[in-house]
Amino acid sequence: MIRHLVLFKLAEGVERDDPRVVEGVAAFRSLEGSIPEIRYWELGWNISDRPIAYDFAINSGFDDADALRRYVEHPEHQAGVALWKEFATWVIADYPYEAH
Repeated sequence: MIRHLVLFKLAEGVERDDPRVVEGVAAFRSLEGSIPEIRYWELGWNISDRPIAYDFAINSGFDDADALRRYVEHPEHQAGVALWKEFATWVIADYPYEAH
């Protein structure tokens, strides 16, 4: 299995209740169940107030690298990415793991 982690940082001056952010979160929430490659899906707002903390995270799982690639290329995922590009930056990590 492949774990796909994404950490988002909102742009300076952008708040969680900004309508663009609300729409972006809704777009990513809707991906679970709509993209068959997703095996595990979890997302949420960071509760840490440490200065190095990111604001929002997605923790997801896929059977293999090909499934992850299909997810990344999926039109619904790409539509969500397009929304987030307007108000945030992000970093990712993809690594193998054993499901428990």
